[in-house]
Amino acid sequence: MGTKKALTGIIKDALSSCIQKGVLSVNEIPAVELDTPRFQQHGDFSCNIAMILASKEKKPPQFIAKSIAENIEDNYRILAKVEVAGPGFLNFFITDDYWRNSLKDIEELNGSYGKGNIGAGKEVQVEFVSANPTGPLHIGHGRGAAVGDTLANILKAAGYNVVKEYYINDVGNQMETLGRSVSLRYIELFGREIDFPKECYQGEYIKDIARDIKAKYKDRYLDGSDGEATSFFSVYAADYILEGIREDLRDFNVEFDEWFSEKTLIEKDKISEITSELEDKGYIYQKDGAFWFKTTKFGDEKDRVVIRANGQPTYFASDIAYHKDKLERKFDMIINIWGADHHGYILRMESVIQAFGKKKEVLEVLLVQLVNLMRDGKSIAMSTRSGEFVALKEVIQEVGKDAARYFFLMRSSDSPLDFDLELAKKQSNENPVYYVQYAHARICSILRLAKQRELHIPRFEEVKIDLLNLPEEMILIKQLLKYPDLIERSALSLEPHRITGYLNELAGDFHSYYNKNRVISNDSNLTMSRLFLVKMIRVVLKNALRLIGVDAPERM
Repeated sequence: MGTKKALTGIIKDALSSCIQKGVLSVNEIPAVELDTPRFQQHGDFSCNIAMILASKEKKPPQFIAKSIAENIEDNYRILAKVEVAGPGFLNFFITDDYWRNSLKDIEELNGSYGKGNIGAGKEVQVEFVSANPTGPLHIGHGRGAAVGDTLANILKAAGYNVVKEYYINDVGNQMETLGRSVSLRYIELFGREIDFPKECYQGEYIKDIARDIKAKYKDRYLDGSDGEATSFFSVYAADYILEGIREDLRDFNVEFDEWFSEKTLIEKDKISEITSELEDKGYIYQKDGAFWFKTTKFGDEKDRVVIRANGQPTYFASDIAYHKDKLERKFDMIINIWGADHHGYILRMESVIQAFGKKKEVLEVLLVQLVNLMRDGKSIAMSTRSGEFVALKEVIQEVGKDAARYFFLMRSSDSPLDFDLELAKKQSNENPVYYVQYAHARICSILRLAKQRELHIPRFEEVKIDLLNLPEEMILIKQLLKYPDLIERSALSLEPHRITGYLNELAGDFHSYYNKNRVISNDSNLTMSRLFLVKMIRVVLKNALRLIGVDAPERM
């Protein structure tokens, strides 16, 4: 059992005792929340349960806190002492022995350490990236990919059943524009004059696709009808680009469980189906020849067009049909990861969820802010082959997959991110991902040295665990034992950036400890204890790095 869960149980038992003795009269014990105090002198955990109960009990919070403290049984070996502080906080001090003995949990669980069951098998879909197949992925997509993939890993570790999904926008005006763009570049390759409209896709990749078609099909499509040619070029270009997207994502260590084509919604006539259903429910009405969704009924500033007067569905119509499909697949939670420019779209999609009879909380939307690319601290507009954006592929090629993923995850997704290319390449402690990976590699080096000296790498029962009594050793132990709670909090808050923050702290604590203390020394008992400790640090570093899709190298 984790430290926080054990302590929560102790507090609840004390509250039950207070109720039985008539000190408190509350019928139902509220949720017990534990926080980590900012200052070490305030204990390992603090709890504000007394202040929560004060208004219901009509008693001073200090009196309630003191009553709870007095009703904690003495036989709990986990607690060194309990203090009542300030307006009624309960501060808990955990015994060093409890912390040290809890290291056994890490050894026993090893690669599964940190995993929990807060998700209780609930079905979750995480839809992310979903870039239109009209061009290569750019660094904004890269940040969304890192956030989505890591969040899915966290949710799996927390006990949810997760489906990672990519929604392919492969119908609509943008696909016609794509086909026309490639068709014109194809014609141009045969020396013919063309008028290339500014609304067409301008990137060099369009010429690459045209050259690929010419190499395969020669002049077969040179004099075809415009409609026929555009249709062929649209499909070919979309497939070509989508394969490039898949390849970029594989290189970025991102694999999807499902690739959902918008085209299937059209082929199955799903838009007409959901329009009729919502019209019958009174959520869609006709006006000026168009069909409108009553999003104002759910708080939107105005109703939204679903089917235009010319009979063409809007993007909103496809999104309604797609989210209806998600609901029919019976996900308990639907998570969409969108660019920050989609902020105004959230409310209308919540309207859709509610119109189909679900609570809006079923849908969670994470917005991913822009990435500011930098070099040596200065913003840059890095030239690319497309001339339009910084391609994700180029960033991966320059700094590597690990550094790219780590840097994308160093800030909350709803905060702008500065990505310094030169910093991401540095082989020094200034580079956060190098700093963390080096901690893992350094431990591997220590363990290799121990084996070279024919030292046995011990198990928990083989060490004198109480020899780990330095303040910096206790700091490390406590950091390791925070990890399961970190995963749980990251899953509940949908905040994958918490993992990189934790890794930075753990690596910093280890490097500081190592620089002051010898792991392998002439004291055999102390050596065994410290070898066990660093072995446990390695387990947690590796597990956390795996969670964010970053390698844990054994040599650097």
